Amino acid sequence: MAVSLQKGQKISLSKEAGGDLTQVKLGLGWDVAQSSQGQKGGFLGKLFGGASGGGDSIDLDASCIMFDANKQAVDAIWFSQLKSKDGSIVHTGDNRTGDGDGDDEVINVDLSRVPASVTSLVFTVNSFTGQTFETVENAFCRIVNANNNQEVARYNLSAQGGHTAMVMAKVYRHNNEWKMHAIGEIASGRTFHDLMPAITPHA
Repeated sequence: MAVSLQKGQKISLSKEAGGDLTQVKLGLGWDVAQSSQGQKGGFLGKLFGGASGGGDSIDLDASCIMFDANKQAVDAIWFSQLKSKDGSIVHTGDNRTGDGDGDDEVINVDLSRVPASVTSLVFTVNSFTGQTFETVENAFCRIVNANNNQEVARYNLSAQGGHTAMVMAKVYRHNNEWKMHAIGEIASGRTFHDLMPAITPHA
């Protein structure tokens, strides 16, 4: 049974997964809010909204920033770099519309391969196209145990806010096990670079 995370809540990933957790994936999913589609609702509205500049297409981006014990960013995985330099974290690719069910973007993490010098992984979501989360429906991020595809934790992103980004969660080492901290801090920015002043204190 997945834990529905609240802002500020901390959980032990291995405990929630029922054993040693080595392969996890962070899934990000969203739909375009119906009210934002205007008269071009439905599938065709989504299909042509971005190309026509009608504002229907919403591009949320998931990113993961790797930090060392000194809170220094050592690597970042996002749509311009889909794989960490050490190969332990892989982004499946950029989804620019939110179309389809389930996870629209996925970041796969092999915790057993994360270098010992990396103490925390901070996950963020940004609205690259600039729409605020008020126009995004059913937005969520979730941690999945990739060994058995069981959902470990889910964090619902509030759609009620005029912000364009969120520092979602941190996965970090503590007493030789991995834990997760739901951060849920709203911010503004089109890429994770804009969020670094908000991200670093949580690292």
